[in-house]
Amino acid sequence: MEARVENGGSCEVGKSGWGKSLPVPSIQEIMRSDSQSVPQRYIHENKDRPIISEDLADSPEIPVIDFSFLAKGNEDEVQKLHLACKDWGFFQVINHGVKEEILEKMKAAVAAFFELPFQEKKKYAKAENEIEGYGQNFVVSEHQKLDWSDMIYLFTIPSQNRNFKFWPLSLPGFKEALEEYSREMQKIAEELQANFSVLMGLKRDGLKRLQGGELKQGIRMNYYPICSRPDLVLGISPHSDGTSFTLLLQDDDVTGLQIKHNEAWVPVKPIPNSLVVNIGDATEIQSNGMYKSIEHRAIINEKKPRISIATFMFPDDEQEIGPVEAMIDDQNHPKLYRNIKYVDYVREKFSRKMEGKAHTQFAKLRTR
Repeated sequence: MEARVENGGSCEVGKSGWGKSLPVPSIQEIMRSDSQSVPQRYIHENKDRPIISEDLADSPEIPVIDFSFLAKGNEDEVQKLHLACKDWGFFQVINHGVKEEILEKMKAAVAAFFELPFQEKKKYAKAENEIEGYGQNFVVSEHQKLDWSDMIYLFTIPSQNRNFKFWPLSLPGFKEALEEYSREMQKIAEELQANFSVLMGLKRDGLKRLQGGELKQGIRMNYYPICSRPDLVLGISPHSDGTSFTLLLQDDDVTGLQIKHNEAWVPVKPIPNSLVVNIGDATEIQSNGMYKSIEHRAIINEKKPRISIATFMFPDDEQEIGPVEAMIDDQNHPKLYRNIKYVDYVREKFSRKMEGKAHTQFAKLRTR
């Protein structure tokens, strides 16, 4: 019998009002009772299936940014950041100053949550009309293919956006680990945002002012069970993030993230204690397409489960986003995107299943 993640008792609209997602079975629980079979609803079409390879030696590697140089205003590192955002949309950050102990505590807290009995995790289940909580997002049809992962998504900053009914407060150390990790991610995000501002021809606080003050933050914690046929399934379907940008803490031992680069899927090989940063749709819009949000996905393996922690940074709901004036040149770089309220954009994203960058058409200006 399927262990279904649902919560029929809540009728409140989520705080953000971003959208809704249908309740689905927990793949972790399905695998606990039968680890060999692959349910039909998780088997993707041939064209979407990943090619699983153990050999990563010949694949290109995404750029690496030394955060300690960036924070000192090192011009070479700022130029490296510009090229990473322009050519890749993804980069790994090293020397970011977050203690290894904080990263490990966060990973341990997430692992402990997913090790809880299903009936305990179910207490934090998201309702159909919410995106926050334990379960899965972007499920808009009873017939669409499902991803081979479970998640818990929590709003973390500003603190008044926290909805503690979804926080496993009875799990020792979880709240403390998440709050400390959240603060550290916010510091890194502020420095990155200041650098993006300068690269877009603004003062260091330019994007902060345009985005309605402090960046908002939500954290999605993912669990990817093993699969006997990883070539048939996807951990997360191809998509770009509807964020300003995203900070990802990967599993140091298991490669699962892949990004689309030059029409090929490139694995992001983990650098221990680094953070992967990717440009989100909001930054693509603000940079008038100079810095692109890139399709990415997660693949599964048959040997070891994997955890990842994605920290999403995004503007205020009511803030209007659109191309920054300095990024528009009527002759060479005409305006590509319309101005749009952020909450309207993100609602459009959550109204559909993950399907690459299809949702970004919503913000593009119609060309003749």
